[in-house]
Amino acid sequence: MWEAATLQRGIVDAGTRRSDIVIVDPALPDGDGHALIREVRSFSCVPILILSARVDEMDKIAALDAGADDYLTKPFGVGELLARTRALLRRSARGGERGSTVYEFDAVRVDLADRRVTRAAAPVHLTSIEFRLLAYLVTREGRLLTHRELLREVWGAAHVDDSHYLRVYIAQLRQKLEDEPAHPRHFVTANGVGYRFVGSNGRTSRDVTPACRRLRMELTGCSG
Repeated sequence: MWEAATLQRGIVDAGTRRSDIVIVDPALPDGDGHALIREVRSFSCVPILILSARVDEMDKIAALDAGADDYLTKPFGVGELLARTRALLRRSARGGERGSTVYEFDAVRVDLADRRVTRAAAPVHLTSIEFRLLAYLVTREGRLLTHRELLREVWGAAHVDDSHYLRVYIAQLRQKLEDEPAHPRHFVTANGVGYRFVGSNGRTSRDVTPACRRLRMELTGCSG
């Protein structure tokens, strides 16, 4: 068990410690906990539970959209907290290899925890932006991601209209990771909408992301 008192400490600890579950209070002294959730989601499918005094529905939606799996409003009983924690751990265990951060497609291996990418066992150098974009895509395998979502999550809210950034960086990822960059199989364009990452045979080899999606749908009551 570990505890972090600030947003920055939490990001560092989440990236360097192996955890079965992350519990977040979004009211942190140096920022909003939603930023921590988004950062953790860039490299891990670990279950995230929000504990918050905020009761507004939009706050709950924002936390779940950022990547949280469940939301518990204060005040609450210890019994309910333990029960929700157990439920998240059960769903995570059923979903597959808990805590895995390795994705593979063709000859490419992406280790998000170690921030290491190889192709045919040879290291691939990615810039920090390229790596963030790759991480966001592979952890949402199969999902259509809009231009604005990608720009907001990788470059920040001030760049949601700078779609030329995406074209340049997607082209660079294709050049470095696709067998035929001119005819990409994995970094697929949805004309006028955004991009979709497709793993080998339509799935990531560890298949962690579909487990993430199933877990979140069960908790939020979504069916698709």
